[in-house]
Formats: sequence, structure tokens, C-alpha cells
Amino acid sequence: MTEESRAPVPWIAPSGRYARVLGRAVDVALALAVLVAAYDYAGDHDLLLGALMALALLARRKRPGTVMAVVMALALAQFLLHDPAVDPPPAHAPAAYDVAVLFAMMSVVHHSRTPWMPYAAGGAVLLATGAASFGVPFLGLDGFGDGQSLLIFWGLTLTVWLTAFALHTRRLYAESQAARARHAEREQEQRARLAAVRERAEIARELHDVVAHSLAVMILQADGAGAVLRTSPDMAESALKTIAATGRDAIDDMHRIVRVLREGRPGTQGAGEDRRLVTLDEIETVADRARTAGLTVDLSVDVDQGRLSPAEEMTAFRIVQECLTNTLRHAGSGARVDIRVREDDGTLLIDVTDDGGGALAGRAPVGESGGNGLVGMRERVELAGGAFEAGPRLGSGWHVRASVPVRAKTPVAARASAGTGNPEATRTSVRTER
Repeated sequence: MTEESRAPVPWIAPSGRYARVLGRAVDVALALAVLVAAYDYAGDHDLLLGALMALALLARRKRPGTVMAVVMALALAQFLLHDPAVDPPPAHAPAAYDVAVLFAMMSVVHHSRTPWMPYAAGGAVLLATGAASFGVPFLGLDGFGDGQSLLIFWGLTLTVWLTAFALHTRRLYAESQAARARHAEREQEQRARLAAVRERAEIARELHDVVAHSLAVMILQADGAGAVLRTSPDMAESALKTIAATGRDAIDDMHRIVRVLREGRPGTQGAGEDRRLVTLDEIETVADRARTAGLTVDLSVDVDQGRLSPAEEMTAFRIVQECLTNTLRHAGSGARVDIRVREDDGTLLIDVTDDGGGALAGRAPVGESGGNGLVGMRERVELAGGAFEAGPRLGSGWHVRASVPVRAKTPVAARASAGTGNPEATRTSVRTER
């Protein structure tokens, strides 16, 4: 069954302004019915009592308990004014306009928000009809019915009460379903907003990592090429080649990110297929580019081949890349950077330190930084369930430490990743320094 087939038909379940107009029309119709029923009696007070009951019924939706009390008080007055010795009596009892009592009871059962009110209303009507049928001897009031009429009154009362209670239960169920639907809609909107926020944060991290690192390398290489353009053309040519290679890689990454923005959606398959997967092997590439920019990089990677998932390798690569970018921007060429990446007892450990001893130490940094790099690294590590810390070293320089839990792989996958007798199946300790 589709949602369209389950939707209520407008004329069966009206809502909004139409529901209010229809409800008011029903109230007026019930009041007119009581008033017309009272008009047929010749008693001096029948028409007045019936008119007051009809007037009270107009407020039965907003004040059902008050309307019930007023109608019951008027019915008691009708019972007290009834005098069989007088023809016609001042007020007839029972009378057709006493149906207002059932209408008032039905309103309490259907519209009251207090749990005990429906039962109190039903019990009050049953007691009132019993007292009217057999009288109240200790007050000197005689009844005007018998057991058969009492059974009829009670049967009619119970029928009306059960019908009203069924409508009341149905209304509560419909309200609960509507509330659950609204809650589910709000949850869906919240999930969509959170997914969009996560996607924007991920894209912002990718943009920052690509643009900041590439521009930092390109700026320093361009400055170096300009300085040695006349004295050492070979060095200038090498710097220009590095600038071109870095720019091409940055453009490729930017194209992938733009493709995700244009075509991909958060959590869809297309959003992940266009992302370039990087590995720990590419850390050596960014380290070489940092060396050509003037840094002294000591790199050590000690992680088994296939031990990390693509996401974990991406996290390690981006952290190292951002650390090199920050060193280039804030310490400048001539600084020394020590990079240690290793896996120990199910935890990927990344430790990057620099001595802050570059040409720009103590001077203005290369460009301005809003701290987005540190925020991005911390977000990456926390999303992977790890811990991150960064800060200045004692004396000079900066340190960054991150630990990321490594997800366990199945024995079959581990054997497939490790291989047997394959010298390339294990990434042993790689240590390079220039």
C-alpha cells in the first residue's frame, strides 16, 4: 500500500479551517436539536432549561468538563421541578431534551485531556439515572421510573459512552501517529543536515590540504627559482619542474573535489568513487617535494603492507602532508623535520617534529593561517577514533602526535595482504634523510 492510498480522504478527515467549520456546525446542530426537543413540552420551565442546555453545548469542545457540570445541574433542577400532581408540571422528567446529558457526557469522553474524566462522566450519568428512576428516599424525592426503564437508560448511556470512548481512542492514536510522523520528519531533516555538515567539513579538509600544501611548495619553489635564475639555471629549472608537477597534481585533486560537489551526494556511491586514494608510499613523494623546497626531512615508515585500510592510510598521509605544509609556511626553508610513522599493537602512531630553525624563524610566517590545518588534522584523527595533540616544543619548533586505532582484518584478508614469499608484500622500515 502506497503513502497516497493511506492518506485520509479530505471529506472524511478534514483538517485546518474546514475541520473547525465542520465542528462548529455539528455543535450548532446538537444545540438546535435539544432546543427543538424542549419546545414540544408545555411546562413553564422546560423551554428555559432546554435552551440553557443547548447554549451550554456550544462550548462542549473547549470546556467539556464545565459543560458536563452545567448540564447535570440543569437536569437536577428539572428533576426537582417535576411535580406529577400538577398538570402540566413545571418541568417534565424525563424529557426528550435530556439527550443533552448524553451529548455532554460524550464530549467529556471524547475531548477531555484528563484520564479520569471520561470514567467520572459515565459514572455520574449512571448514578443520576438510577437516582431519577428510584428516587432519593433520605431526601424525600420519589423516582419516576422502574427497573425496565432504568435498564433502557443505562443501556443507552453505555452505548453512547463506548462509542465516544472508541472515537477518543482513535483520536489519540491519530495524534500519536501524527506526532511520530513529525518527529521522524524532524529526525530525517536533522540527519540530512548533519550529513551535509560532515560532507562540507570533509570537502573543506580536502580543499585545505590540497591548496595549502601545493601553494606552499609552489611559492617557496618559485622564490628559490627567482633567486638562482641567473646564477644557477639548472636549480631554477628543477624548481620550475617541481612547481609544474605540484600544480598538475593539485589541479587533478581539485577536479575530483569539484566533480563530487557537482554530482555526488553525502553517503552516495558516486561521492566516494571520485576521491583519489592515497597510500603511505606517497609520503615519500611529499617529503621529496619538501626537501626540494629547502627542508631537511628525516622520514621513517614502519608499517606492514596491507595492514592499514585506505581510510587509515589517507589519514596518515594527510597529517604528514599538513605538518610539512605548516613547517614550510611558518619555519621556512632550512628547518629540519623528523617524521615517524609506525604501527604498534593495533595502533597507528604518527609523530612529526620540527626544530623551527629555518630562514623564517622569528620572522613573519609565509602568509596568514587561520588554524584550519590543525582543525582538519584533529577532525581526521577524531573521526577515526584516535587521539591528537599539537603544540610548540620547549625551546623552538613544533610537534604533532596522533594515534589512530587500526581496524582488525579477517585472517583471510590478512594473509592475502601479507602474501607468501613476496618481497613487496611487507612495507618494512623505510628511513630516508637528506
